[in-house]
Amino acid sequence: MEERYYDEYSRIQDEHWWFVGRRRVLTAVIARQLAGAGPRQPFKTLDVGCGTGSNLGMLSRFGEVRGVDPAAAAVAECVRRGWDVSVAEGEALPFEDDTFGLVTLLDVIEHAPDDGPLLREARRVCRPDGLILVTVPAYRWMWGPHDEISHHMRRYTRRTLERSLDGAGLKRLRTTYFNTLLMPPIAAVRLLGRLLPEREARSDFDRPVGSIANRMFASIFGAEDRLVPNFNLPFGVSLLAVARP
Repeated sequence: MEERYYDEYSRIQDEHWWFVGRRRVLTAVIARQLAGAGPRQPFKTLDVGCGTGSNLGMLSRFGEVRGVDPAAAAVAECVRRGWDVSVAEGEALPFEDDTFGLVTLLDVIEHAPDDGPLLREARRVCRPDGLILVTVPAYRWMWGPHDEISHHMRRYTRRTLERSLDGAGLKRLRTTYFNTLLMPPIAAVRLLGRLLPEREARSDFDRPVGSIANRMFASIFGAEDRLVPNFNLPFGVSLLAVARP
């Protein structure tokens, strides 16, 4: 991602509807996956590609959390907020084998030319009884300026994501689309952007959203916390996969 956006993400990540709604869904998914999984103490989580730390607070609910990111500016912001985060490439994690009970790669692997090394390294540092949680943007036809600004290499379908997980030797537990309820308006904005392109590419988060609309979108997205943990949804703006090493 372009470095100039780290300050923006740090500023909006606590309140913007996309971050708020997604955290609600991910919290519910993780809680459901961990329920009945047996004793996992001490439970440690690693957030690979943690960026400016938008998910570290959510993940800390489940135990001790660490983060890594290749961008020094993002790591500095996490450290300023008090998180245990270090500069490291996801393909070469500075941890021993079988260290973490949960490894998350949340909108990370689409940035790599080859997602295999990232997934295999996550498998290495994850305990045999642990979980690996992956989210990615869905559908190549939804490609837009935000993908360019974020330095995405690809968007995924369920089939291509599962192929990547299988190729890395991970045992898939489930794969589902999510951000489903808001997909029609989001897709409409993306497609309209192709018909009426802007002079300068902008991040999706550059677009102003009023406080009422922001709360409404967060509530709609967050309402999927009752759906995604229990059902595999047939379409959505994003994909989520849960796997074991």
